[in-house]
Amino acid sequence: MAGDTVALAATCALVPGLSPAPLVLVPLLALHLALHLHGGLYRRRLSRSALLELPALLGHALVLWCTAAACFAALAPWHILDWTVLATAVTAQTLTGCVVRGAVHQLARVTAARRGQSTLIVGGGATAHQISAALYAHPAYGMRPVGLVGTGAATDAGSSAGDGSSVLPVLATHEEIGRAVIQTTVRHALFVGPGGATADDPSLVRLLGEYGVQLWLVDTSGPGRRTVSADHLWGFAVRPLAVPGHRVSRWGKRALDTSLAALALIAAAPVMGLCALAVRISDGPGVIFRQERIGMDGRAFTLLKFRTLRPADDHESATRWSVARDHRMSGAGSLLRRTSLDELPQLWNVLRGDMSLVGPRPERPYFVTKFSGCHPGYRSRHRMPVGITGLAQISGLRGDTSIEDRARFDNHYIDSWSLWQDICILARTAGSLFRLGGS
Repeated sequence: MAGDTVALAATCALVPGLSPAPLVLVPLLALHLALHLHGGLYRRRLSRSALLELPALLGHALVLWCTAAACFAALAPWHILDWTVLATAVTAQTLTGCVVRGAVHQLARVTAARRGQSTLIVGGGATAHQISAALYAHPAYGMRPVGLVGTGAATDAGSSAGDGSSVLPVLATHEEIGRAVIQTTVRHALFVGPGGATADDPSLVRLLGEYGVQLWLVDTSGPGRRTVSADHLWGFAVRPLAVPGHRVSRWGKRALDTSLAALALIAAAPVMGLCALAVRISDGPGVIFRQERIGMDGRAFTLLKFRTLRPADDHESATRWSVARDHRMSGAGSLLRRTSLDELPQLWNVLRGDMSLVGPRPERPYFVTKFSGCHPGYRSRHRMPVGITGLAQISGLRGDTSIEDRARFDNHYIDSWSLWQDICILARTAGSLFRLGGS
């Protein structure tokens, strides 16, 4: 950010007829940095190139100075920017930004080569040796391998390489991994495998995340099957692996949950009162239905819903998959389920911290055990707080739909999580709330 600030200041100083007042520089700088932040120019990357960033820099410069020209025309007509000044400012901003960012990237590479940070390589078999050899041969990535997590195949493959990878210790247990992280001050972990398959271990991801380790997915799939990624590690597609357990992420998501859930409870109070009255009149006492569900990290909690059907016994409640077409359901219960109004009491679960507004849907312990054994990646859904709605639900995966598809959508949501994505999912959920398709 310091380099981009220098680039903006240089543009303002060098372009004739520009020279905005010092007070104007502050909002200009804020917009400048916000555009770069939104455009991903401040994301952590292993292979940076100022030339590849040039189109983004040009687009941001256009937005910045066209916005500035519009504001000047509206608020300060005596300081209108003509087209010549505007074009010169955009050009100067783009070129200056490219030069400054190129210098910053080169300085970062030199610094990284001198101060390589300890790195663990997770899984990958023989491919782990290739990754390790690439890091030894190219220290500018700033990663110094200190251990292999998983099987010993990688050690066997690298036994004759002579690049240092053959002497890397193999860490088999979480205790050994934790000890290595502390003793060698591990800062990075590379999950190696097709599509990042070796990252399908929520306990390991959580363990490394708690130590503040930066996690990366290295995709070793064959040509044509790799994950699309602009970043690479010596030809291997690589991308950051989000760790929802990070403190800032938890605070931001929790703040959004509590504020919106509290407002929603207040706004929905009359509707919830009518729902409770309808259930009481049509189905008798016991308006709220309570059921054990599995939340983040496999912890059980009690989920609240408006009762739409009284189960025959506890076994049916725990093991029956769907009651959507049960003949015992009253008209009021059917309407609540079809409109998803039976889910409204879960706003209280959100306030209590059992759930989030957005996340993978929680399931009963019986089905969590069953699906975890049948569907790869299902257990990874519990890396993040469960939610009232989620990416799978707004994509039509509700009710009796593919569990494998749901798990795939849920894990994609977790890996690409952002507050903006949560807001978009909530907006799409609100738009479809009263479409008669609840489960």
